[in-house]
Amino acid sequence: MKIEIWSDVICPFCYIGKRNFEAALEQFEHKENLEVEWKSFQLDPTISELTAEGYHDYLTKRKNMSQEQVNGMLSNVTEMAKQSGLDYHLDQSVIVNSKKAHQFIQFAKSKNLGDQAEERLFLAFFTEGKNIADTETLVQLGLELGLDEIAVKSIFDDQSFEYEVAQDIQEAQNIGVTGVPFFLFDRKYAVSGAQPAEAFLETLNTSFEQWRKSNPEVVIQVSQGKSCSIEDGCD
Repeated sequence: MKIEIWSDVICPFCYIGKRNFEAALEQFEHKENLEVEWKSFQLDPTISELTAEGYHDYLTKRKNMSQEQVNGMLSNVTEMAKQSGLDYHLDQSVIVNSKKAHQFIQFAKSKNLGDQAEERLFLAFFTEGKNIADTETLVQLGLELGLDEIAVKSIFDDQSFEYEVAQDIQEAQNIGVTGVPFFLFDRKYAVSGAQPAEAFLETLNTSFEQWRKSNPEVVIQVSQGKSCSIEDGCD
């Protein structure tokens, strides 16, 4: 069963949602039957790749929030993250355009490393205060994931990955996604926002039960005779 997750790596609730979803997966007994795909979403594509500002300044200037409102919100989000086992340092986070980061994720997905790339970027942004629009930073993160340095450097000149980002964003608009994180289960059930693990587990069980009805488990009764196998040869 396929689960699609729209996320932006500068969204604090997306990392929390990821961790709560993973906690639900640990309790889900059929996780070997799941396929999870991360999809791109940009909360604010107007942010510059060059002008880096902190979370506090960004929310104060661009979202017209007071300093008291910003301080309270960031404190609440940090505590919420802590409850999910995450260590946020939002005072160090560098607000930049996330397009390059999403291109990086799309490339990693082509190497079956989509989840690992998403996790590494979240950690880089929310805990380590790294600039995720900086090419050299992304190259270093790619090397940590085992990706080829030259290949990573070429990502941002490859229109195919830019196209994949745009397609994910368009698809989100088509199905009515207006905020992230957004978890879509088998294109029938959805969880919006960083909900508790219990909510994810409930949706996992419900959606998988419906999916299993249309995709019954195949059980083959085998009558065994003399045969040859790859590992043991012929007996």
